[in-house]
Amino acid sequence: MTVQLDQRIAARPARRPRLIGLGKLSGSEFRLLCREPGMAWVVVLPILLCAVFGLLPATGRPSPDFGGGRMIDFYVPVLVSFVVALMALNTLAAVLGTYRERGVLRRLAVTPVKPLTLLVAQGLVNLAVLAGVIVGMLALAGFAFDVPMPKQVVGYLLALLVTIASMFSIGLLVAALAPTGKAANGIGTVLMFPSVFLAGLWTPGPAMGDVVRRIAEFTPLGAGGQAMQEAWSGSFPSLLHLVVPVVYTLVIGFIAARTFRWE
Repeated sequence: MTVQLDQRIAARPARRPRLIGLGKLSGSEFRLLCREPGMAWVVVLPILLCAVFGLLPATGRPSPDFGGGRMIDFYVPVLVSFVVALMALNTLAAVLGTYRERGVLRRLAVTPVKPLTLLVAQGLVNLAVLAGVIVGMLALAGFAFDVPMPKQVVGYLLALLVTIASMFSIGLLVAALAPTGKAANGIGTVLMFPSVFLAGLWTPGPAMGDVVRRIAEFTPLGAGGQAMQEAWSGSFPSLLHLVVPVVYTLVIGFIAARTFRWE
């Protein structure tokens, strides 16, 4: 009888490790994130930029440079890319870098709450904040400045998802390599400026040159931004603009996972 019981136990598949305490840890991380002084800037800046550009007379008038459309109509999708880069390269990277610097990850490794749970909680919290900022920005643009919403909703959500995944993987790589939180914030800031430039922050939509646009097609934020712009205009994103962020996610995510240090 004992032998049969041992055989049954041995035949059972090993249970996968559960994310113990994910709910409580996510709530704690959300409260800590809200207390960060820099979070006010992350939340307010994109909405403030949307309001400023919406109030400028030049951006609200139809222009031949934008095919008879308004600059603000092309600029709002770019602001979505900007806030994704801001959350991934500054907030996420800096928080995880600071946690490693202070030994938080090392202490978690010897408790039932594993470091992996912290990574998942950080991802969920950053996604929640990111979603709130995007919804607030789109609501302001739609109600205050009559900016049309994405016409291809499924394509837009897919493009937004792959863009977030690619940028978050880069943020994790920065957190994996940076020795301190300040270093992670500095590296993330350096990476953010060329990323948002190629996404069209300074030259949105049709104003971007052909050569720059072609280069941007092979960067995660540039390709993702163009995919979102296509869906915004009513067409399903092209395969190239969806595949490029996915490739970055897989490659950079793999490197980040292999190089990430818990202490």
